[in-house]
Order: sequence, then structure tokens, then C-alpha cells
Amino acid sequence: MALRVAFQMDPITGVDINADSSFRLALEAQARGHELFYYPPTALAYDTGRIMARGHGMEVRNVVGDHVTLQPETELDLASMDVVWLRQDPPFDMGYITTTHVLDRLKGEALVVNDPTWVRNWPEKLMVLDFPELTPPTMVTRDLETLKAFRARHGDVILKPLYGNGGAGVFRLTPEDRNLNSLHELFSSVNNEPLIMQKFLPAVSAGDKRIILVDGEPIGAINRVPAEGETRSNMHVGGRPEPVGMTDRDLEICAAIGPKLREAGQIFVGIDVIGDYLTEINVTSPTGLRELEAFDGVNGAALIWDAIERKLAD
Repeated sequence: MALRVAFQMDPITGVDINADSSFRLALEAQARGHELFYYPPTALAYDTGRIMARGHGMEVRNVVGDHVTLQPETELDLASMDVVWLRQDPPFDMGYITTTHVLDRLKGEALVVNDPTWVRNWPEKLMVLDFPELTPPTMVTRDLETLKAFRARHGDVILKPLYGNGGAGVFRLTPEDRNLNSLHELFSSVNNEPLIMQKFLPAVSAGDKRIILVDGEPIGAINRVPAEGETRSNMHVGGRPEPVGMTDRDLEICAAIGPKLREAGQIFVGIDVIGDYLTEINVTSPTGLRELEAFDGVNGAALIWDAIERKLAD
């Protein structure tokens, strides 16, 4: 079936095509004969009952430096599309949240992937709170004394902003570290959001595993190993991707969360697992398709489009 597909994403002209999952999804869609339209999230609008976007028809190519051709800008009623991809990167701020409210109004008109209601309700570090038996000890609070008490119980901890991304603002605080007060003061000067504190997992030195799920089913994993001297394994801050298999514990975690993801229309999800623990469930703009394909030969983009086409056929 030929579909009309819109991508709401950050500027496509600037993506690294060898690492960008949105671009890989666009390539696969085009290979299937689907028609592509691109617009940035700032071009989304609610206009008297219609959900509109100013953007471009596009053609993509797997050619570094010549990967996209954009047609002249036009205004499009998104209800005329079959699929709308919600793919801009975090930060998960009020601008991001507002786009989910606007795209919610396409229900019954177009399939929005991932479902914006649950993208909004399940940001990366909050959905894991539904599964305390799978996660390391975790505290979410704004209160400094409560954070101090949690640290006193667990000693070695990780402190990070609740709505951060890409490893930004992530700090390891060992029992000897005296910077908790200063860090709380620093974060408080930026915004009034809560912080998240978790017990430090030494297994991170062997890597932070990204497992990709499609419609609730795991399709493969990559490992992200921290650079020397780093606690963070994010590739944005120098983490090294490498091939890795899935353990029985990984499959147990996926079996526990998969039905809930499928029920909530979260078709493309990336979860983070350190050792035996689930640390994040990434639904906003998960990555890893390119790396998984390079390491294991798994065409995750094809599996995602298979799932979308099944949903539309049903």
C-alpha cells in the first residue's frame, strides 16, 4: 500500500545519515513507495479545527552530502496524511509537550507514531516508575533533604535532571563527594523541575545496553560503552557503540513492559538496561536503528514499517 507520510523532526538537511534513525525510517518508507513530507515542529499549527504544517515534499538518498531534495514549501492539512511521525529530539519541554497536544487532535484521521498521548505521559525517566521491580532504587523529588536521605541510604548515586537527554547534566556522586548542595543550587537556578537520583550501578563500566522494541517486541540490542574516565555512556558524550546479545534478564524485562507499550501505541521504543536493571524507556525520539543494522544485519526500519502497515490494514 502506498502511504502519505509526514515527518515532524529537527532539520533533515543537517542529520548524520549514518547514525540518524529518522532518516533510516524515511529511506525505508520511500523504498516501499510511500510519499514523504517533512516539517519542523515549529511549523506545526492548530487553525480553526485543522492541524496544519508548513513544510516540504522530499526525496531521500543514502548519499553523504546529498541525502535529501526538498520541494518548495507548502502548507499541508495533516489530516490528509496516513502516518505522521513525531520524531523531534528532546529536550522534553513545554514546546515538545504542546506538539503532542496538537497532534492528539489527528486521532481518527492519521496514525501518529509514537502515540502522542503516551509520549507526553511517559517521558523517558518516568515510565520506568511503573516497574520498580525492574529498576535500581530511584528517587524523584525537588527537595534537597529528601535527596540527601536517599544518598545516605545508598551511598554511590547518580543525579540527573528529570527531563534531560543525551547525558547532559548527569553526575555521579560517590560517598565522599561534597557537591550535592551545589548541584541542587545549580539545577534550581535553571528551572523548578524535580531531579531524579538512582543508586549507581557499577555494571555501567561494561556498557549501557540499548534494546529496541517494535510494537512491544524486542528486535535486537547494541551496547554503549563509556569513554575512559566517563560514567555516561551516551554516544553524544563519547560512548562507543558495539554489538551485544540479549540475556534472559533482558528478555524478562521486555516481556514485562512490552504489552503496555503495544497497548499504548508505542511502536518504536528504545529501552536502556545496565546489568540487570531497566533505567530508561525512550519513547520520544529513540535511536539505534543504524547501529543495529550495521552490527547484526537487522533492518529495524523495515520491521517498524511492517508494524505500521499492519495497524493501518486492520
